[in-house]
Amino acid sequence: MVEEQKNEKEIKTTDKAVLPKADAAQKAPTDATVTEKKVQKPVENIELIVRVADNDLDGKATVIRALTKIRGIGLRMAKNIAIVFEKETGASGNEKLGELKEEHVKKLEQIVLKPTDFNIPVWSLNRQNDFTTGENTHRIMGELEFGLRTDLQRLGEIKSYRGLRHTWKLPVRGQRNKSTHRNKGTTVGVTKKDNKK
Repeated sequence: MVEEQKNEKEIKTTDKAVLPKADAAQKAPTDATVTEKKVQKPVENIELIVRVADNDLDGKATVIRALTKIRGIGLRMAKNIAIVFEKETGASGNEKLGELKEEHVKKLEQIVLKPTDFNIPVWSLNRQNDFTTGENTHRIMGELEFGLRTDLQRLGEIKSYRGLRHTWKLPVRGQRNKSTHRNKGTTVGVTKKDNKK
């Protein structure tokens, strides 16, 4: 039994056998590898601000992300525009906006301003079956705000329920208003009186 214990101790010590140390050349990086890591891709001429549809967009962002900064263009519409843009120019929608050529930026602006001319699906437009013209259009920036204002004005003039609720600045879509949606800026509730001693 004593011999078995000695054998077990010998086996345990052999399990912890010292592995050969790595050569110093393997551990220390060579000068060539250090310089390769430090060398970065040269920075190309990137325009930091690109003007598209009277908006200054970030040139470091991808085309899709940059287009979402335009009022009236969400992520879904930006992706649809990027797909059409890629078909028209061959430039990917994931490229940085500042790296695009001027011709590509002009083409992108045309697509943003008149998406219906480039067969963007009707379901992604924000002004389908317009009340006055009956056309499917996509409005951005000032046109979008003007259209919203005229729609609310029209609803108020015909005295529809929605129009009246908008003019009274109350919730339009059936929300409760017992405790919320009171006139802006007024404090509601119990106020404590100052105790005079």
